[in-house]
Amino acid sequence: MKTILSQLIADSLERELPELVARERDFPGIPGKADVAIGMRRTGKTFFCYQKMKELLGSGVKRQRILYLNFEDERLLAFSVKDFQAILDVYYGRFPENKDLECYFFFDEIQRIDQWEMFIRRLLDTEKIRIFLTGSSSKLLSTEIATSLRGRSLSTEIFPFSFAEFLKANGLFGKPPQNFGSRTAATLRRAIADYLETGGFPEVLNLDRNLRVEVLQGYIDSVILKDVIERHRVGNVIALKHLVSHIMHAPGGKFSVNRFYNTLKSMAVRCTKNSLYEYLDHLLDAYLLYRVPIHSHSEKARMLNPPKIYTVDTGLLGAMTFRKSANNGPLLENLVFMHLRRNGYEAEYVNTREGGEADFLARHKAFGDVILIQACWDMADQNTFNRELRGLQSAMQELSINSGTIVTWDDEAALEDNISVVPVWKWLLTSGK
Repeated sequence: MKTILSQLIADSLERELPELVARERDFPGIPGKADVAIGMRRTGKTFFCYQKMKELLGSGVKRQRILYLNFEDERLLAFSVKDFQAILDVYYGRFPENKDLECYFFFDEIQRIDQWEMFIRRLLDTEKIRIFLTGSSSKLLSTEIATSLRGRSLSTEIFPFSFAEFLKANGLFGKPPQNFGSRTAATLRRAIADYLETGGFPEVLNLDRNLRVEVLQGYIDSVILKDVIERHRVGNVIALKHLVSHIMHAPGGKFSVNRFYNTLKSMAVRCTKNSLYEYLDHLLDAYLLYRVPIHSHSEKARMLNPPKIYTVDTGLLGAMTFRKSANNGPLLENLVFMHLRRNGYEAEYVNTREGGEADFLARHKAFGDVILIQACWDMADQNTFNRELRGLQSAMQELSINSGTIVTWDDEAALEDNISVVPVWKWLLTSGK
C-alpha cells in the first residue's frame, strides 16, 4: 500500500489544478476543526477542494504542503483503516521538513473507508494539519462525526450551480447585475430558460441536449447503484426505480408512502411500506431529494400530512421525464425551493385554516429571518393567480407575517398587502443573500 500511496502523492503534486468557476461559498476554515464538503455526486465537491487549494497556493503556501487523495481511486480499493498511518509515513518520509509546518490534507469521498473518523480525530489532536473532507452521504458523515468528531468539524453543503454561478460559467455576468435594464433583462430571460432545462451540474453545461440527458441519467443511476443499492444493500431494485421515477414525474408534489405502496401493489410490484420509507430516506441521504414538511406545531399533524418532495436540480427532472410547457410550474417551484435551501433556509409548506396554501414558509438557520414565498408561473390565468394570491394572503394573516413574495416566470408587480410579484430571473439574483 505504501508504494501505491507514494505514486498517488507524486501524481497529485505533479497534476495541474484545472480552471474552475469560483463557487459562492467557502470552507469556514476554523483552526482545530475539519472542514467537510457534502452534497450529491458530481455537484463539484472535488473542484471546491481545488478552489481552496488554489487559494492556498495564491497565499504563498508551497505545493508540497498540500496533499490530495481520492478514496474512490481504484488503486485504493484494498485500502482499510489500518493503512491510514501509511499516508503519514509516506508523506513525511518524502517531506520531513513539513513535520514542523502547517500542512493541508484533502481527502475525497473518505466515507468509503470504515472507521475513517478515528484517523481524522487523531490528525486533529496530534498533527499540524488542516483537514478538508468530501462525502456524498449526509447520514454516514453526520453519524460518524457525531460519535468521534463531535464539535470538531464544520460541514459545507455543495449544490449544483446557482443561477448566478450558471451565468458566470457561461461567461454572461462575472457578478450578478445590480441594474436590470432592457438589455440585461433580455439576457437573463434567455439564460433562465437554459438554466431551467439544463440545470446546474458543472459537467453538462456545454453538452448538446442528447448527451446532456444521457450524462444526467447516468448521475441518477450512480446514486441509485452506489449510494443506495451498494451502500445500504438494497435488493428490491424494481421498487426503488419506480419510487425515483414517480417522484421525478411530480416535483414538489405531496408524497404519501401509503398511496405509493398501493400503486405498486396494483402494478404487482412487491415491496413493504417500511422498505419504501427506507428507500426514500436513502435518496434523501444521498442529496438527490429534499423533503419539505407541513408547518405545524403538532407532531401528529406533521406525521399525518405528507411532505412535499423536491429534486436537487431541474436538469435531472428534464432528463428523466418528457415535459410540456404546461408542466413548467412545478419546475419553477423546484427552482425556488433549491434557491432557499442553497442560501441556508429551512422550508415548510403552509395549509391555512381557511383552506389556503402557501408553498414556502422559510426561516434562515443563521439569521432567523422568516419569509413567505409563493411560486406561480404567470399572472395570465386569473383564476390560478387569484387562488395563489389568496393562499399567500391567508398564510400572512394566520402567521402574522407582514409581507410576502410571489415568484413568477416573467411577471413583476407590486400588489396590496405588501406583496411583491418578482420574475424568477431577478429573484434568484437578489434574494436570500
